[in-house]
Amino acid sequence: MREACQKRDVAGILRAVQRGTGASQTQLAMATGILQGRISEILRGTRTVTAFEVFERIADGLAMPDETRVLLGLAPVHPSGLDHLGPIGRAEMLAAYRSQADATPDIRQAASTAQRIDILAVRGLGIIGMNDSLLRATVAQNRPAFRALLLDPDSAAAQRRAAEVGESHESFASGVSLCVARLRELREQTGAQVEVYFYDMLPTWRVLALDDVQFVSAFGGEHEGHTSPMYKIAASAHGALHRGFRRFTDELRAQARQVI
Repeated sequence: MREACQKRDVAGILRAVQRGTGASQTQLAMATGILQGRISEILRGTRTVTAFEVFERIADGLAMPDETRVLLGLAPVHPSGLDHLGPIGRAEMLAAYRSQADATPDIRQAASTAQRIDILAVRGLGIIGMNDSLLRATVAQNRPAFRALLLDPDSAAAQRRAAEVGESHESFASGVSLCVARLRELREQTGAQVEVYFYDMLPTWRVLALDDVQFVSAFGGEHEGHTSPMYKIAASAHGALHRGFRRFTDELRAQARQVI
């Protein structure tokens, strides 16, 4: 089941449920709200599931626990608690979101009072590079100290990431260069304190650090950072996640090449 969820293999998920519970195709159809004929097609491999709402329907119909929903790329049912983490986990993981779009109000609220904003991204266009991007207006108006870690467009890692997302290296690299140019404009036009660094490892984590609050998501072979589940993490005396992500980004910046 775990491997099937990670691969979003719905046929594998349904077969695992049948093995574990003895459920018939009719019972699976009733539980998920999917026509029995389509359940049969999925199990035979003649129909694939790609629509997000269908994954949600399946997870809800099968009463998947939160940890299984997360493997499938879905937000947990109890995002603010994640009770299975225990008191320490709940103290530092404040919320979980289906994607950056769901987290946007909380991100902008935290950014509005932040004195320092650090981001770890790939191109950064959706975060800071464009006029309507997530944080550009806030940085321009409030002028917090802003540091960006972006993927070096000339690195082998950039070529590999371009291939993962189905772009030419030239097109991919131009997006990073555009973001750097737009950040230079932001600094010159507003006087904002802006620093930009290039790192050269394959992107894994996407981090927006707003003072002591982090919004973290992950890149993958089939996922962009802004479309993956996102987690709001706060500093906690006994927690490990916030401290670990901050140490990782600080060390990555120390090894990176500053371009602004």
